[in-house]
Amino acid sequence: MKLFSSVLLCSATLLVLLSSSVSGHAPDSASGAIFGFRDAAAENATEARFLAVPDPKLAEEHLRTLTQAPHMAGTPEDEATAKYVAQKFRDAGLDTEIVEYKVWINYPLEISVDITAPEGVEMHGPTREHVDGDAYDEDPRVVMPFNGMSPSGDAEAEVVYANYGTPEDFEKLEKLKIDVRGKIVLVRYGQNFRGVKEFIAQEHGAAGVIIYSDPYDDGWRRGDKYPAGPWRPDTGVQRGSVGYMFEFPGDPTTPGIASLPSLPESKRISPDKSAQMPKIPITPLSYHDAWPILQHLAGPDSPREWQGALPFTYHVGPGPVRVKMHLKQDYQFRTLWDVIGRLRGSDSPGEWVVAGNHRDAWVYGAVDPNSGTAAMLEAVHGVGELLKSGWKPKRTMIFASWDGEEEGLMGSTEWAEQYESELANAPAYFNMDVAVSGPKFGASSVPSLKQFIRDVTKAVPSPKGGTVYEAWQKVDQPGSSSTQSPNEAIGDGRRMPAVTVKSDVPVGDLGSGSDYSVFQQHLGVPSSDMSSSGPYGVYHSVFDNFAWFKKFGDPDFTYEQEMARIFGLEALRMADADVLPYDYEEYGKEVAAYLDAAGKRAESKFGNHALDFNAVTLAAKHFQDAGTKILAKQRNPPRDLARLNQALRNTERALLVPEGLPHRPWFRHAIYAPGEYTGYAAVVIPGVNEALDKGDAERARQQLTVLTAALERAAKVLEGYR
Repeated sequence: MKLFSSVLLCSATLLVLLSSSVSGHAPDSASGAIFGFRDAAAENATEARFLAVPDPKLAEEHLRTLTQAPHMAGTPEDEATAKYVAQKFRDAGLDTEIVEYKVWINYPLEISVDITAPEGVEMHGPTREHVDGDAYDEDPRVVMPFNGMSPSGDAEAEVVYANYGTPEDFEKLEKLKIDVRGKIVLVRYGQNFRGVKEFIAQEHGAAGVIIYSDPYDDGWRRGDKYPAGPWRPDTGVQRGSVGYMFEFPGDPTTPGIASLPSLPESKRISPDKSAQMPKIPITPLSYHDAWPILQHLAGPDSPREWQGALPFTYHVGPGPVRVKMHLKQDYQFRTLWDVIGRLRGSDSPGEWVVAGNHRDAWVYGAVDPNSGTAAMLEAVHGVGELLKSGWKPKRTMIFASWDGEEEGLMGSTEWAEQYESELANAPAYFNMDVAVSGPKFGASSVPSLKQFIRDVTKAVPSPKGGTVYEAWQKVDQPGSSSTQSPNEAIGDGRRMPAVTVKSDVPVGDLGSGSDYSVFQQHLGVPSSDMSSSGPYGVYHSVFDNFAWFKKFGDPDFTYEQEMARIFGLEALRMADADVLPYDYEEYGKEVAAYLDAAGKRAESKFGNHALDFNAVTLAAKHFQDAGTKILAKQRNPPRDLARLNQALRNTERALLVPEGLPHRPWFRHAIYAPGEYTGYAAVVIPGVNEALDKGDAERARQQLTVLTAALERAAKVLEGYR
C-alpha cells in the first residue's frame, strides 16, 4: 500500500501546480479547480497530504482491537472502546473529552419461546448462535438474542404469519378474514424497520410478536452461508431495537432535552408514558428456531409473494401452532460514553463541521459499526498529520464517536440536543455507520450536498483503479450487473433510496436509522451518510465479527482506506471552503419532482380538483430560482463572504417547521422524515405524503400550506443575500 499512497501523492502534487479562483460546479481534473475555493492549488496540496496518510494496516489494527470483545452500550467493554478511541483522538492532536449521558435501556434476563401445541412439535428458543470454525460465539459476554426496548411480558396464543409486517401485509390478512387480535404474530425481517412491525401488530391488537430472519432475505437463498460464505447461518439471529424512533429518537424519558447524569428526575417522563416504548412483547429468532412454527401452521396458503425459502409451503394460520413467549427484561438508567474530539477553527470557530460514527454494537460489530470507527480513526490520523505540518482548519472540526446508537440513536441525539444552540451555525454533519461490508460505494444526503459528495469521490482513488467516482459510475450504469443498493443486505428494512434529478450517479435521500437523524430532521443541519457495501448476511448477530470481516468484508482493508479518505475529505473541504459548497438549485429541482409525484397521487385519490398544488408549486419554483441565482454568486463570489455563507447556512434551517410534523413534533423537517410505516426509508414532503397515505384531504390541504410557507422562507433566505 505504500506504492499506492506514493502514486496518489505524486498525482496530487501535479494538481497543486495548477491554480484557479472559485470554480464552476463540477471539479475539472485538468485544472485542479475545486468548487468553493479561491486557492485550489493550496487546497489540493492539503488534500494530497491528507490522502496519503490513511493506512489499511492501521485500520485493521483498529478493527481487531475494537472487536476483541462484545461491547453493547453501557457495558464495561463499551467504556473500554471509548477510552481507546479517545486516546487515538488525543494522539492525533484533537482536544478530546468523553461525555456521559444517562439513558433508559434494557438488557435481557430471561428470554424463551416454546411451542405448546400441537403435541409432539418440539422447539425451545432462542438457540445459541453457533457455527463450527468460529470461536467468537463462545464468549460468555455474548448477549442472548433479544430486542432492545421490548417490554417484559408473557404471552401464549395461536400464531399468525404476517410476512414482513407491513400495513399492506395486515390488509391482506384482513381480506383473508384472518384476525390477529390476541394472537402472536410471526413476521420476517425486511421491508421496514423492526419497530414498525411491532407498532403495526400492536395497532391490530396482537398479543406479541416474533420476528425472524428468513433465508430468502439474507440466508442460503442469497448464497453460501457463513462460514463458507457471507450469508446468515441457520442459528444466526438479528438483534435490534424496536423503540418507536419514528416518534422521536434518543433516550425515551427525555424527548427534546439532553439526558445528562445531573438532570433532575422531575425533568424526565415516566418510561411507561413515553411514546417511544412498545406495549407488547417482541423477540427475535433464527430461521432454525422459526422453522417448526412455520412448518406446522395451517389455515390458507400464504400469498405466493409471502413464501420464504424454507422447504415447505407457508400458511398464514391461525394455529394450530400455539406459542408461549416469556420475556424478562432488566430496565435501568445506564451510562453512555460519547467521545468528542475538537479542532478549533482559525477563522470561524463558531461554525462546527461535525463528522461522526457510532461505536456500540449488539455483539462484536465488525461491520456495524466498527468498520466505520476504524475508518474514522484513520481519517483522524490523516488530519493529525496535517496538524503537525502547521495546518489549521478555518472552521471548527468535531469528530464524534457516538454511543447507544443501536438502542435508539441515543448518544448522538442527546449530544445534539445539549448543543442545539451551538449547532445553529453548523455547516454540515457527515455520518458513517456501516462503512464497509463490500466494494460498492453509495451515499445519501440532502440535495444541497449531493454534488459535493460526487465531487469528493472524484478526488479519491478506488482500489478498483481510477477514482471512487468512476467506479461508482460503472456500478450505477443502466444494465449494470450489480443492483444492490447500500445496506440492502442488512435485512431490517434499512434503505438509502437513490433519488436524483441529475443525469449523474444517484445519491439517495436520508430517512432514519443512523446518527444523522437529529442533525438533519430536528436541527436542520445539512447531512449525509455513506457506505461501501457487499453481500452481508450476519447483521446484528454474533457472526458480525473480525473473522467474517477479514474473510468476506474487506480482506486487505483497502476499502477501509477508501472510506477513511472520503470521510476525512468531506470534513476537510467543508471546514476550509471559502464559499460553502451547497447546491440549492438541485435541491429545488428535487422538491419540484416530489411535488409532481404527490400531485399525481392526490389526483388518483381525490380527483382532479380536490387539492390545489398551485401555490406550493410556485413556492418550489421560487426556491429553485433563488438557488440558481445564489449558485452563480457562489461561483463568482464577492470579496466579503460572511453574508453569503450565512445565507447558505440558514437556508436548510428555514425548511424546519416550528410545530413539527403532525403527531410527531420532534421531527421538524418539511422535506424529509423517516416514514411512520417504514422507519428507515425516507418519506419526502412527509406532511403531505403521509396525509395522502391516510386519505385525509383536509390534513393534506393544511400540510400543503405548511410546506408552501417553508419553501417561501427558504427562498427568501437565499434572496436575502444580494
